[in-house]
Amino acid sequence: MRPKFSLALVVAVVAALITVPGAAPASAAPVCGKPITNELPDTPWPLRRLRPDLVFPLSRGAGVLVAVIDSGVSPNHRALNGRLVPGLDMLAPNTQGFCDEHGHGTLVAGIIAGNFSSSSAFYGIAPGARILPIRVLRDQQKSFDQDNPQRIANAIRWAVDHGAEVVNLSLVTPRTAELDAAVQYALDKDVVLVAAAGNEGATQQRNEPAYPAAYPGVIAVAGIDENGAHVQTSTPGDYVDIAAPGKNIVGPAANGGGFVSAPEGTSFAAAYVTGVVALVRAYRPDLNGRQVVDRVLRTADHPAGGWDPDVGFGVVNPYWAVASIAGSAEQAEGEAPVAVAARQPDPLADVRQAAIWTVVGGVLFALMLLLAVPVIRRGRQRRWRPGAKQDLRPQPD
Repeated sequence: MRPKFSLALVVAVVAALITVPGAAPASAAPVCGKPITNELPDTPWPLRRLRPDLVFPLSRGAGVLVAVIDSGVSPNHRALNGRLVPGLDMLAPNTQGFCDEHGHGTLVAGIIAGNFSSSSAFYGIAPGARILPIRVLRDQQKSFDQDNPQRIANAIRWAVDHGAEVVNLSLVTPRTAELDAAVQYALDKDVVLVAAAGNEGATQQRNEPAYPAAYPGVIAVAGIDENGAHVQTSTPGDYVDIAAPGKNIVGPAANGGGFVSAPEGTSFAAAYVTGVVALVRAYRPDLNGRQVVDRVLRTADHPAGGWDPDVGFGVVNPYWAVASIAGSAEQAEGEAPVAVAARQPDPLADVRQAAIWTVVGGVLFALMLLLAVPVIRRGRQRRWRPGAKQDLRPQPD
């Protein structure tokens, strides 16, 4: 005689079989932002200023893996659909870096590699690149957490070991021996590091270094506004290498498919430069990391004098960084790239000097013509005969 099983018993057995051992309860997962659903009909000004679309026939950054060490990157936006690979979350295990409670990392990732969309005017600088999200911060507020430098150092090493060719560091942290070693580890592995120059601006002592941007070999990025002027909150210093849009920035929100704006910050300026580095790495895989850095700095829109502490070597230029022959593989192996420690002469200095002398010569020629007009007129009136000789002797009263 067959044993009889109750329906309740069967359900209990099946439930026990499909239970995942060790699964965290749903309530343990962090809340990753409120949904934002607005659209973006107009092209953001940084894209109109930098025109990365001019480069897309040559490079979109395809095949380049960019690590974004930040507040995480949310996959819940069409601009990042297909652009993310599983990363690492150092604050909440099992999320693979896909949780962004603050939205900062998602905005940064969108600037670097956001997709085109028929419903918005937004796109990233290198829409063919992939993003490796690594969460080390919950937000961008100043923190005195002593674990932050170690966490960021570990994140850099993890990114390098998992194939990142470019690392974006839109953050500032105290310098430590562990951070020193991690940065050097990345540079030795031919990885390009791009970091924000800092947002202390006038409140921070001029030339006071901000790390990791101030490390030799790391591209330190300052911010400019829509008029090309240095953003006041962007920290100047002798470690600043280059500048990019850093005010009135718009990009993808962490949730809901909408867009958010950020008043200003070198975090976003760094993201634009990171995107350009990805374009170059994809188009010129023959260049090593130092040559890529050299190329990006040499092809920037230089300020007068070639470099200054506000914008470094000038505003990043995506088209020239990719299409020009400057900083190519023909550069001698071991030759020092453009760096603050060894300033290179402005490549356009001769052109500027010639232009200045041309203008000065033109002005002098114009003055000579103006002075000659009355002389010529008087000569014509006299039919070019000499005038009466003036008697300079004293005359009687």
